[in-house]
Amino acid sequence: MTELAERLGYDADSKLVILSCDDLGSCHAANIGVYSALRDGVATCASIMVPAPWSRHAAMMYSGEDIGVHLTLNAEHPLYRWGPITHAPSLLSGDGGFPREIDDLWEHADPAEVLRECRAQIERAILWGFDVSHLAPHLSAITLRPEFFDVYLDLAVEFRLPIRLPSTIDEERAGFPFRRLAAEEGVIFPDHFDHDWKAGSRDRVFDALRSLQPGVTEIHVQPAIDTAEVRALAGDSAQGWIDDLELVTNDPTLRSLIDELGIELIGYRDLRNVMRDHSR
Repeated sequence: MTELAERLGYDADSKLVILSCDDLGSCHAANIGVYSALRDGVATCASIMVPAPWSRHAAMMYSGEDIGVHLTLNAEHPLYRWGPITHAPSLLSGDGGFPREIDDLWEHADPAEVLRECRAQIERAILWGFDVSHLAPHLSAITLRPEFFDVYLDLAVEFRLPIRLPSTIDEERAGFPFRRLAAEEGVIFPDHFDHDWKAGSRDRVFDALRSLQPGVTEIHVQPAIDTAEVRALAGDSAQGWIDDLELVTNDPTLRSLIDELGIELIGYRDLRNVMRDHSR
């Protein structure tokens, strides 16, 4: 579990943290929040939802930050919809856009259309000028289903990009050895990632930092500014997103913990560089 730290040029017992921001491009409030977290806070990278309504705006705001592609096959909000950029029939729900629920996606999605859609999302992000650093599935929709994980892994190999994989779900629960399969293909992923999607990250982030194990740990947040828009689309979750922005930009406890515990902040671009150097 410490080999990755050494490959990155650190001691084996180093504690390295990727502090990532999800859902760039989902809405205007998220775009302002995520870029604020990266430029003014301690966040180190983010991932863009290419099919989402505000993704083009996020691309216009880009100025070289560490940004990956948040491969998106669900639109979970009841009153805020987006859909496949390839117009794939099996990826559309009955009420417009992607399915809201992962189980619905898994039941109807054609793996060939999933591959075409996800590849198109990566290619569009590159076309828009993003120096894509990694892949991270929205809601983990293609991580824990074997036929869709194959798509995820194939794209990581094709574009030579590291990926997000959960470490709090074991192979027995998943039903297949997803971490071993990625490693065998030479695809790099953080040693640790907590598979927890509750809105509001303050306690989770503090607990994760205090209990860090050696190696690379990804900790995710979802920062957004406080607007009527974000409160309307996200409901009760909005306050958690707003607090995430305050946490990573203004909370002195977070910065103190990072310093006191000797934590090194890195991004996915560091992992991508090691992965590409090894594949030459």
